[in-house]
Amino acid sequence: MEESKMGKFFSDAVETALQYIYYQERQGKGWEGLQLLQQASAAGDGDASCILARCLCGPQYVWQGHGFPEDDEKATLLYHKGVEEGSALAALICLRTGDMTPSLEKKMPFASLQEAFNVVLEKAKGGEPFCQFVIGNVYFWGDYIRIENKGPDAFPDMGAFRDYVVENIPKCEDWFIKAYKNGVYAAGDNLHHFYEAGEEGLIPPQPEKAKGLYRIGAEMGHPIHQFYWGNELNDAGQKQEALHWYQEAVAGGEMRALYQIGCLYEEGEAVPQDYAKAAQCYETTLNLDGYSIGSHNRLGAMYFNGKGVPQDYAKAFQLLSWAYNQDNRWGVFYLGKCCFYGLGAQQDYARARTYLEEMTWENKEANYMLGYIYARGLGVPADIKKGVALLQKAGDRADAKEELLRYRKTLFGKWVVR
Repeated sequence: MEESKMGKFFSDAVETALQYIYYQERQGKGWEGLQLLQQASAAGDGDASCILARCLCGPQYVWQGHGFPEDDEKATLLYHKGVEEGSALAALICLRTGDMTPSLEKKMPFASLQEAFNVVLEKAKGGEPFCQFVIGNVYFWGDYIRIENKGPDAFPDMGAFRDYVVENIPKCEDWFIKAYKNGVYAAGDNLHHFYEAGEEGLIPPQPEKAKGLYRIGAEMGHPIHQFYWGNELNDAGQKQEALHWYQEAVAGGEMRALYQIGCLYEEGEAVPQDYAKAAQCYETTLNLDGYSIGSHNRLGAMYFNGKGVPQDYAKAFQLLSWAYNQDNRWGVFYLGKCCFYGLGAQQDYARARTYLEEMTWENKEANYMLGYIYARGLGVPADIKKGVALLQKAGDRADAKEELLRYRKTLFGKWVVR
């Protein structure tokens, strides 16, 4: 984005904050921007109150790499404050978030939502990226229907209303492209969704346009899109290029990419296999939203196997149990082994069986352990027939063959202990 003269569209404080928080978030000045917004909002700047509210609404509205706190209640108060202080931007965003109640609409210093829309539209036409993004959202989410006060009743039939909707939704594309290329990565997110999904029954998807879209944001330096672009390359098997963008993303503060780097090191893809480096990556992302479960599982398995870290069954059981308690079943084989053999946990055959029977994939050792449990009646009523069948599925495992020697089939076809 070309640098504009400060105060051209908003106050200096708001324009600087937009740079730090949305357009050039890689600079690491997000908190400086937040402080500017807080000061300007306290002084009665409605636009500052509006942008500050968005910053408190979580990763759907602001890059999580800033580490801003979430406070929906405070955000709602700030949105209302922004509207009452005359922010057209706040009026449109409140409409989008569902905060534009009839009572609030009466309090805004605009004759109508259309007037507020026109104010933001003029700034968008003048080149202000965030306003371009907001105008794009008006068409993307269908808020123009309320702004123009043209619901189905305003048309002779539903076909005419449908034509009206089909005519307006695609207008989001041009505004999103402008906003994206001018520095608003979130516009790229919505544009990507528009291309991928279209609008059911109205606008067909255009997946060919979505492909490679995140590269634009990645090359502009947006850490989150460097991460997304890395994922796209990774899925396409372009591991070396993916690694490059993951590293760029991490350098910019997008720590989710560090988990993916850990996976590449663990699997020896794009880099020489290095379990120690993989473990370091997982350790760092243990508490990262969206990746904590994967990090707990993978690091837990590494502690169990002693890869990249000293073997520590108790630590493995602790990490894998945490992920299991988040309703994730990736580590049930390891948890079952811990309970079956008493590794890092108390030996508990009933608990081992519970874990192992949650596996959705075949594993010879799991079949051996379950067969052993059922045949001997450990924590479950003995069922030699079932136990033998499981032991036989364990294949050529020596322990399974040895256990099978304990049983024989009678002339009547019943399995019994020898």
